[in-house]
Amino acid sequence: MIKTVDLTKKYGDAFAIRSIDLDLQAGDLFGFIGPNGAGKTTTMRIIATLLEPSWGEAYVCDYSVHTAPKEIRRLVGYMPDFFGVYDDMTVVEYLEFFAAAYRINGVDRRKRVDEMLEIVDLDFKRDAFANTLSRGQTQRLGLARTLLHDPQVLLLDEPLSGLDPRARIEMRNLLRRLGEMGKTVIVSSHILPELADVCNKVGIIDRGELKQNAKVTEVIRMVRQHTVLVIQPGKREQLERISQLLSGHEKVQGCEPGDDAIRVVLKQEVDDYSDLPKLLIENGVDLKRFNEEELDLESAFMALTKGTSTRM
Repeated sequence: MIKTVDLTKKYGDAFAIRSIDLDLQAGDLFGFIGPNGAGKTTTMRIIATLLEPSWGEAYVCDYSVHTAPKEIRRLVGYMPDFFGVYDDMTVVEYLEFFAAAYRINGVDRRKRVDEMLEIVDLDFKRDAFANTLSRGQTQRLGLARTLLHDPQVLLLDEPLSGLDPRARIEMRNLLRRLGEMGKTVIVSSHILPELADVCNKVGIIDRGELKQNAKVTEVIRMVRQHTVLVIQPGKREQLERISQLLSGHEKVQGCEPGDDAIRVVLKQEVDDYSDLPKLLIENGVDLKRFNEEELDLESAFMALTKGTSTRM
């Protein structure tokens, strides 16, 4: 659905993006993550045919941005990070105006508008003036406008920015629904944890270069070089016993006791630690908790964009 090869945009001697390679299929929700100015918007605008690359190629449904921009625009829905609404239009009038621009006419226009209002859960605001909506409702209205012509590809630039916690949850649920509908979605954000549980793939971009492009779990695995276990005994006095049993173990690099649990860092090559809980139980330790410590997407991003790994 979306493929870019060596996609590059240069302004004078400065690179906005450099050699971006993407390959996304139908139903992919791709989280495009990076700080402001990293190149997210530039990449999306090129894919939307709103900006020409300096060199490289971008394809949408096998159409090239160089040779078939009109065909691509029929297939793409682009929602910028900032957009205005018309003060003197109600929500329905606003959507019908853009539906007419897409040449959706007659009964089909009203039907399509009603469908979009239902998808973004704004039907109860259909007769409200667009400029009276909250920030979250305005973002959902913008998404409804983007979906009017039933695009196969959605490019959503910072749709979560500026939203309150409830509105962010609602927008994340909408993104999941779009993936279930078979849309290919690129959603950019610098709010890192917001995308970890929504997207099946993630790209981390910094200073115009794509640092990683993989599944969320794979990106985290690339950053963490060692598995870290969190072990909590049934009794706090058993923390010292756990440290004694595991500190010299052949699979353990080190132990870091805490108030009620202990972090056990395994050696880099170790991926099977199934014998450790058995060892503890056989030596009288009551286990309340035994699991791998999670590394969130934000920690992965900070490590990758600084060019350093985490302390693990």
